[in-house]
Amino acid sequence: MIKHAMRALVLACALPLFLSANFLINDQIISPKAAAQIETMGNELAQKTGIHAYVIATTHTVSRTTNLYQYLKRYADKLSTPYAVLFFAPNSQRIGLLSSSDTIKKMLDSREVKHYAIDIISTQDSNSLQSKYDVGIVQAYSEMADEIATAKGVKMTTTIHDKYHWIITLVRWVVLLGALIIIWIYFGHPIYRRIRYGKAGQ
Repeated sequence: MIKHAMRALVLACALPLFLSANFLINDQIISPKAAAQIETMGNELAQKTGIHAYVIATTHTVSRTTNLYQYLKRYADKLSTPYAVLFFAPNSQRIGLLSSSDTIKKMLDSREVKHYAIDIISTQDSNSLQSKYDVGIVQAYSEMADEIATAKGVKMTTTIHDKYHWIITLVRWVVLLGALIIIWIYFGHPIYRRIRYGKAGQ
C-alpha cells in the first residue's frame, strides 16, 4: 500500500513538469530529473539567444532509410523556430542533430554533440540503461546549448559541459585503449611472434 502511495506521489510531482515541458518531447525515455535539467538549460538558451533547443526522445522505430527531417514534420506544431533538435530513438539505435536553418547548422559540431551521448550510452558498465540515457542525452544537450551560445557570443550558466568534460574524455580514452589492446592481442602479438620466432628458426 505504501509502495503504491509513493509511486502515485512521484507521478503527481512529475506531472506538472511534463505538462509544462517546452524543450523535451519525451516518450517516457528521459527521467523527470533529467527532463528538468534540459528544461532549465533550454529556457536560458532561448532567453539569451532566441534559439530553441529541443530533445525528441521517441520509442518509435525509425529505420536507417528514414530521412529525419521528413520524420521531424510530425512534431512541427511543437517546435518554435529557429530551432536545433537532438533526436534520440534508442529502439532504432539512431541519434541525430537537426536544425531549422543552415545558420544554426554551422553553429554546431554535429559529431561532437552526438559523441557526448554515444560515448556514455554505449559504455559497458554497471549503470542502468535509464541512467545512461539520462546522462548521455543531458550531456549532449548541454554541449549543443554551449555551442549555440558560444556562436552567439553569450555565456551559459546552467550547462554542465565543463563540469563533466573530463568524464567524457576519460571514457573516450578507455574505449580507445580497449580497442588497441584487442588489436594487439588478436593481430599485433601473433604477427610479432611469427616475425620474432620465425627469424629465430632460420
